[in-house]
Amino acid sequence: MCNVGCEPSEAGRTVAQMRRLAPLLLVVVVVVVLVARGRDHGSHTSFGRAQVVRVVDGDTIRVRLDGRTERVRYIGVDTPESVKPGTPVQCFAKRASAANAALVAGHTVRLVGDVEQRDRYGRLLAYVYREPDGAFVNARLVRDGYARTLTIAPNVAHAHELADLARAARQAHRGLWSAC
Repeated sequence: MCNVGCEPSEAGRTVAQMRRLAPLLLVVVVVVVLVARGRDHGSHTSFGRAQVVRVVDGDTIRVRLDGRTERVRYIGVDTPESVKPGTPVQCFAKRASAANAALVAGHTVRLVGDVEQRDRYGRLLAYVYREPDGAFVNARLVRDGYARTLTIAPNVAHAHELADLARAARQAHRGLWSAC
């Protein structure tokens, strides 16, 4: 046993290192938990109520929101193209656009975001709920066969629900699933 001038044992050095690292590790864990909780809470941002001023196509509308006009792209769904420049009108596109118009044209809607607020084209990304009945428009379009699912992480709050609705629409040959 050495009391003076001896090197600490390997176990002694390891314990001392762990004692110095423990507070840092605790801080890292706390930060990770807070960031994760912040993401969960921010994943359902309410943009508020808006008046639909134009239905662009099956998955895009223009709304009046807080005194300005915004283009809104529905999260989690994709309808056949009807107005994309350089792209021919796709099978079932006009019907999808008409279905969207029947659901929201002239209505007030509630817009709820996910993790990302805008897409690369500057459109507001939202889950759309028709007022006053609260109908979930994104889901209705998928359920009735007017839209396919389009899951783009990190905007996945309703991905499972929409996938289940698409599976049921496909199995029942509803909408585009029987026509295209």
